[in-house]
Amino acid sequence: MKTSYKLGLSFGSVSGVISTLGLMVGLESGTQSKMAVIGGIIMIAIADSFSDALSMHVSEESQRDKKQDFIWQVTIATFISKIAIAFSFIIPFLFFEVTSAIIFNIIWGLTLVALINYYVAKSRMSRPWGLIIEHLLIAICVIIITYLTGMLVRDYLISL
Repeated sequence: MKTSYKLGLSFGSVSGVISTLGLMVGLESGTQSKMAVIGGIIMIAIADSFSDALSMHVSEESQRDKKQDFIWQVTIATFISKIAIAFSFIIPFLFFEVTSAIIFNIIWGLTLVALINYYVAKSRMSRPWGLIIEHLLIAICVIIITYLTGMLVRDYLISL
């Protein structure tokens, strides 16, 4: 696979998992509303995919040695992977109630993070477990922090 596609796919996929899980868990703990969570996923899929793709585009353009076709391949790969991953988190809400869908999505998201990091480590010919554990711990911290933040919003800010 071309380096440009690997760069965009790995960045977009992990970013899609982390940002969508964080938003989804925070919204659920703050609202317990299936509609709010699904709406939030749709919004983050669109807005954050464009944001990350543009950010990756500008980042790559800031390096003088990058060719335009490389830059656009990274941009497009970032956008497509990010939006596809984010939208994949809607599927469990079509079949399960909100708490079960959240649990399913946490397992799905952590599995994706582990698989992506395994692939990245293997492509660099390094041991995957350190990278996998490090990034899973970061993802779990995001889940915990956004869950607690959602609860704080529900308990202290909703009444404003």
